[in-house]
Amino acid sequence: MSTIKNIIATNNSYSALALRLPLGIIFAAHGAQKLFGWFGGYGLEGTGQWMASIGLEPGVLMAALSGSAEFFGGLFLILGLLTRPTALVLAVTMLVAIFSVHISNGLFMSNNGYEFGLALLAGAVSLLISGGGRASADSVIVNKI
Repeated sequence: MSTIKNIIATNNSYSALALRLPLGIIFAAHGAQKLFGWFGGYGLEGTGQWMASIGLEPGVLMAALSGSAEFFGGLFLILGLLTRPTALVLAVTMLVAIFSVHISNGLFMSNNGYEFGLALLAGAVSLLISGGGRASADSVIVNKI
């Protein structure tokens, strides 16, 4: 039980909420594009074809994994549920995106560069370090254990 408590333990501040909510919304929306084709996305099949075309094979599986990490990870961040493990998965997802798609285009988004991925990576790493904060499901759970 103490291992679980250590994983979800968090500080007693509201500051993580200011990071969790926008990151959660962004990640969930991007995941919904990949999985369901919402918000102008290509859905699982289209995203899978694109991923296969850049060498991430099998494409549909990779699309399902990244889309699920982003969609469900985003929802978990919004709730502050399992914030640290979720942030770790999202950080790894952003590293893959940066190094497999964006790094060769330079920094700036206008050239499909890695600046947006880097910002999302920094936010995920921050939450990995701090946890979900006072206004999180993790805080409620850890106080009941």
